[in-house]
Amino acid sequence: MFIQTEATPNPATLKFVPGRAVMGTLPPADFPNAESASVSPLASALFDIENVAGVFLGSDFISITKSEGEWQHLKPALL
Repeated sequence: MFIQTEATPNPATLKFVPGRAVMGTLPPADFPNAESASVSPLASALFDIENVAGVFLGSDFISITKSEGEWQHLKPALL
């Protein structure tokens, strides 16, 4: 699967666009920490990656906020 990435106004947040539905018709979901992500297998898996500080699941995208580190080092694990 090819996943595009897009910058956001916040340099600590990157938008991942997989080209397919993420939440579909469900409402967007914001997971500000790993504990809140326990209801989502995808969000939980992303929080297992070091330096992931937040996950937002939109209808057709995922926004990930990092706590530290460079995107060039984090992106391969997130993809």
